[in-house]
Amino acid sequence: MAFKEQYLQKRTTAAEAIRLVRDGDAIIVPTGVAEPPALLTALSEQRRDYRDVSVAQILPVRKFGYFDPETRDHIRHTALFYGGASRPGGQAGWIDFLPAYFAEVPAMIDRGQVPADVVFSLASPMDAHGYFSLSLGTDYTMAALRKARAIVLEVNPNVPFAYGHCHVHVSRVSALVESDDPILEVGLPKIGPVQEAIGRHVAELIDDGATLQIGYGGIPDAVVMQLTSKHDLGIHTEMIGDGILTLVENGNVTNRRKNYLPNRMVATFALGSRRLYRFMERNLMLEMHPVEFTNDPYLAGQNDNLVAINATMQVDFLGQCGSESLGALPYSGTGGQTDFVRAANRSKGGKAFIVLPSTAKGDSISRIVPTLTPGTHVSTSKNDVNYVVTEHGVAQLRGKTAGQRARSLIAIADPKFRAELTDAAKRMRLY
Repeated sequence: MAFKEQYLQKRTTAAEAIRLVRDGDAIIVPTGVAEPPALLTALSEQRRDYRDVSVAQILPVRKFGYFDPETRDHIRHTALFYGGASRPGGQAGWIDFLPAYFAEVPAMIDRGQVPADVVFSLASPMDAHGYFSLSLGTDYTMAALRKARAIVLEVNPNVPFAYGHCHVHVSRVSALVESDDPILEVGLPKIGPVQEAIGRHVAELIDDGATLQIGYGGIPDAVVMQLTSKHDLGIHTEMIGDGILTLVENGNVTNRRKNYLPNRMVATFALGSRRLYRFMERNLMLEMHPVEFTNDPYLAGQNDNLVAINATMQVDFLGQCGSESLGALPYSGTGGQTDFVRAANRSKGGKAFIVLPSTAKGDSISRIVPTLTPGTHVSTSKNDVNYVVTEHGVAQLRGKTAGQRARSLIAIADPKFRAELTDAAKRMRLY
């Protein structure tokens, strides 16, 4: 059967397509803007027709109707990383989360530790050879395709057809739903003087020719904005966003000096503007790959001079980073922070930066603390952390003793907290 005939045979409505879901199924949805709104809206509208169905996803960006504590026995969300849509439910206790390194989620799917009965995903239009591109969220979705009983794609002409290992053939698809809504846009965050200062400190330590991984958040993007005087940068990252696009358009990113996958940018999901999504369309400079490839510390670490830039919320005297919770209260998730910290540590000439403002709550508390708030989820361990950066400077911790770490971190804390932090370090015999 010709590819177009297969396409037409499998084309249906969202309301019909979701009938492929059975009670007890686990649905896998890709990261962020790759979530399929027509399918998830239809599922939400009919959620009371199901029992014990789960939807697992990293960083949902829309609050669909199934985010409802009253119907969680019908359809419930499993958070691989909390976003604005899922965080309130996580903090209230009716949405649960699954701790995992981003790089290892595909292996957990392959081993059956994370079930994957059905895949829902946005996809590009089909090409002449019968392939769709899952360009916006390749991540763990490609692993889920290998396990799923049913694959349902929401085909949207606004989804770019990207290169890399991000394609699925029409012969493997169970149902196709068409939509043409604009892809959700996520702009650059506002950057203030604190973020600018942190960005300058990091930028000073990034050499021409470095390969970058840029994490999610305002401060990593502030660092990007300070790199417009650098030359021949490369990109090997999990997320591609408008900050990286700015460097490409400015001529800072050429990928020429990358020794691993030279001349190509590599990422696993996209989160940005329509301009970014247009840039991704059949662009030989960019490849989208599954997260077990992009985030594997061994593979990513083969890039010489790999620079990883990721944000945290609290750092203790040993350098432990609490990046995903406020005490015991969940806020985000592990994501790829540790994957890339370890990759940069493996890289010849690599540098891993953990960035954070020195204070929180209107400058009333220090984010540099003697010990993490009880219950805090440790994201990057004391054995992995290297550079910690606030607006007051840089603390390089790898290879340093506990006492040396405490003194270095106190030196980059807000000045008004340094005396009490010093007293605490003395009581802990670290000063």
